Amino acid sequence: MGKLDGKIALVTGGSSGIGLAAAKQFVHEGAYVFITGRRDPELASAVKEIGHDITSVRGDVANPADLDRLFAQIQREKGRLDVLFANAGVARYAPLGKITEELYDSIFDINVKGLLFTANSVYSATKAAVRSFARTWTTELKDRRIRVNAVSPGPIDTPGLNELLSSSEAGQQRAKMIAATVPLGRLGRPDEIAKAVAFLASDDSSYVTGIELFVDGGVAQV
Repeated sequence: MGKLDGKIALVTGGSSGIGLAAAKQFVHEGAYVFITGRRDPELASAVKEIGHDITSVRGDVANPADLDRLFAQIQREKGRLDVLFANAGVARYAPLGKITEELYDSIFDINVKGLLFTANSVYSATKAAVRSFARTWTTELKDRRIRVNAVSPGPIDTPGLNELLSSSEAGQQRAKMIAATVPLGRLGRPDEIAKAVAFLASDDSSYVTGIELFVDGGVAQV
């Protein structure tokens, strides 16, 4: 038996990187998984790679209408949702003084508003700092026996990071510099994050709620 046998799970941003690894791990542990993303080809590739117990739904987590459609489909097809991994996020950088309003809005739309609206589609909540969500929702959802935890990855070797750094020699040097700041001396792997997420989603963590779990090779501790 898997840790998530019979569970219905949703992974936002599930077509690549940490999200894809989490979706694979959830299916491996016995769950049926819905994944979201904004690009059909990547979603189709993820579904093909996982192979079974997986449904993709194209949509933008920053768009409430897309989220309403997503949760309506989950309700229609499965009747419930047991596990939500609000993973969708972006990393975009610009030097101080060159940060535009458009860049600011695009990052906050996905990383903050998208997270809030995704959870809000399951249950209404009104707090506004990403790292406080787990603590806030732990209290608000305790009577419904819903546990809420946050996972904070360190630098992870994902397509998103590779795209950010580029494949140039300078980009590779930056990757080495980042790895050198990690006490374990390397970038993390998506499957290492996925296993931590699967633990928090399973009954193995039945007495764990409201925490921020750092899966970062020790970065937060130094």
